[in-house]
Amino acid sequence: MLSKGLTQGTVPRLERPGPLRERVYETLLELITSRALRPGQHLVESELATHLGVSRQPVREALQRLSTEGWVDLRPAQGAFVHEPTDEEADQLLTVRTLLEAEAARLAAGRADAEGIAGLEELCDRGEAAARAEDVERVIELNTRFHASVLEMAANAVLAELIGQVGRRVRWYYSPVARQRGMASWIEHRELIAALRDGDGERATRIMRQHTEHTRRSYHELRPS
Repeated sequence: MLSKGLTQGTVPRLERPGPLRERVYETLLELITSRALRPGQHLVESELATHLGVSRQPVREALQRLSTEGWVDLRPAQGAFVHEPTDEEADQLLTVRTLLEAEAARLAAGRADAEGIAGLEELCDRGEAAARAEDVERVIELNTRFHASVLEMAANAVLAELIGQVGRRVRWYYSPVARQRGMASWIEHRELIAALRDGDGERATRIMRQHTEHTRRSYHELRPS
């Protein structure tokens, strides 16, 4: 049930301006990708509507859309549940992520400038501080920003679109391993920055591949056997 995993303060009540259907969808998707709504959790329309301060209709429509996109499972006579990803799904997604982000790192190495490198170093400083403080939400936010900055440096619109399509799902998989990866992730980020600063595309590609592979392995290590 919703009440088991969330408190009233966890779910923001929606303001009326703007397309309500879209706002309900975006709010539920954010709660799923951040794992405030956890895999396998039962999603009760009436409870969600109450927490969000809306009627059941936009919630029902949002759940149907989330089901189509693979975030929610609709089970006959049981209701809606947050999807529980299989090991195969995780491998497929994280393998695609590795290919895309390794190419982004290669391209970024050829375009990195002092300003871009300084921005990455600042994000690393903040990420390391968050890791030391065990502020997992902040770590996840800064990790996302770091990878987005590398992608921006790559300056490839098609690659950015493809990574954008898998970005939220990557965050969904990364959230449970963020604490385990801890400082090691930011050490790898520092190694990547060094390769970008040197303009070494081959080394940047290798480091990014290893970095994303470590995330994939950590995810599987945390899965129940």
